[in-house]
Amino acid sequence: MIEAFALLLLCQLAGEILSHGFGLPMPGPVVGLLLLFAGLFVAQRFVTLSPQTINDTALGRTTGGLLQHLSLLFVPAGVGVIDHLGLINSYGPVLFLALLVSTALSLAVTALVFTWVKNRQTGRMAS
Repeated sequence: MIEAFALLLLCQLAGEILSHGFGLPMPGPVVGLLLLFAGLFVAQRFVTLSPQTINDTALGRTTGGLLQHLSLLFVPAGVGVIDHLGLINSYGPVLFLALLVSTALSLAVTALVFTWVKNRQTGRMAS
């Protein structure tokens, strides 16, 4: 378990170093997650792992435990929201409108991309 946490933290640290060092437009943890994904993808080439055997590894058990307690990671954000209720009262309608528009746009783009991919696959199968 400690080795798995160390691997996760090392990937995050490497992501932070790459993100800050190269001025990447994405946060370090995201870069670290991509590094972890790439590492697992490469490791899969050398070791045959089924989804069940991945869950049985130390990394699988550790990440599964983290995901089971994911709601605890939202506590600091909730405290921050409660701490800044005055700002939410001031900017609440604008925030609500921004959330509403961005959600509608993401759903529309997702539906369009899904339809486009489906049409391309259907056209390829018909040929």
